[in-house]
Amino acid sequence: MLMSTTQEPTGTTEKPKRDSAALLQQLTTESQNEASQGLDTKSALEIARIINHEDSKVAAAVKKALPEIAQVIDQVARSLRDGGRLIYVGAGSSGRIAALDSSECPPTYSTVPGQVQYIMAGGPKALASAVEVNEDSEELGQRDIARRRPTRKDVVIGLSASGRTPYVVAAVAYARARGAKTAAVTCNYDTPLASAADIAIVADVGPEVISGSTRMKAGTAQKMVLNMITTGTMTRLGYVYENLMVNVHMQNSKLVERGIRILMRACNIDRETAVNTIKSAGRSVPVALVMLKAKVDKPEAVRRLAKSDGNVRLAIEDTVLEL
Repeated sequence: MLMSTTQEPTGTTEKPKRDSAALLQQLTTESQNEASQGLDTKSALEIARIINHEDSKVAAAVKKALPEIAQVIDQVARSLRDGGRLIYVGAGSSGRIAALDSSECPPTYSTVPGQVQYIMAGGPKALASAVEVNEDSEELGQRDIARRRPTRKDVVIGLSASGRTPYVVAAVAYARARGAKTAAVTCNYDTPLASAADIAIVADVGPEVISGSTRMKAGTAQKMVLNMITTGTMTRLGYVYENLMVNVHMQNSKLVERGIRILMRACNIDRETAVNTIKSAGRSVPVALVMLKAKVDKPEAVRRLAKSDGNVRLAIEDTVLEL
């Protein structure tokens, strides 16, 4: 059963017992998958079918963690509303997935720079080149999160398919000790990372088609979880209206066109009206939407959005955001 952890925070992590062989044998993500036995003797189509069949199990594994994911969504929404940050910490594939999710928040939801961040073992260069040795260092994990100065306003989420990556475990434990809310995203039960965090999200996807290749099912599961966390957070904050990306940052022609189409759909108006309203709203889709839906001018729309902390629906209704 998945559950929140209640362990008191400490400033350091316990030194793990270094029986690597024994530890690996206990991890389902490192086990051999019977469904892919003899993979090297299969045709291309057979290989694709086996991988596809295994991938079909990922959504069901993530589904079991929905209560914990919902807890994290609400916590992150409260944090960002109150001026805090979401900080991901990962290594290897997990770190790259974290980097992808955080980098897509500004263009999708116009988040403020630094509002959603990532920390990668080995630094930015590890995004393109493997620097896996860094993930074994607790000291580097603590050092890198310490540089971000986590506080009670922040949420720090550690990602590790194994749940045992020393770099990530140490970073999460450090952040928790300093009052930050913490969560773990992992694919194994009863792990040091889960124990270090306030909330454990476990997507038990089982053995990989290629034993230990956690960029596969485990990576897909982690990407799905992060999609839910940031999409759910931004929706709870009101940066989504109905199911439309109304906080889109219109910095290129594609995004400008998307903003126009969003306004046309949301308000059932023609293109010319949408273009003119966006111009008069200072190229802001939320301001334009509030102007049209509430039948107010730009200053009033801006006032309402400020009052609702950017929640478009509440700005239209002129009510206050509560989380």
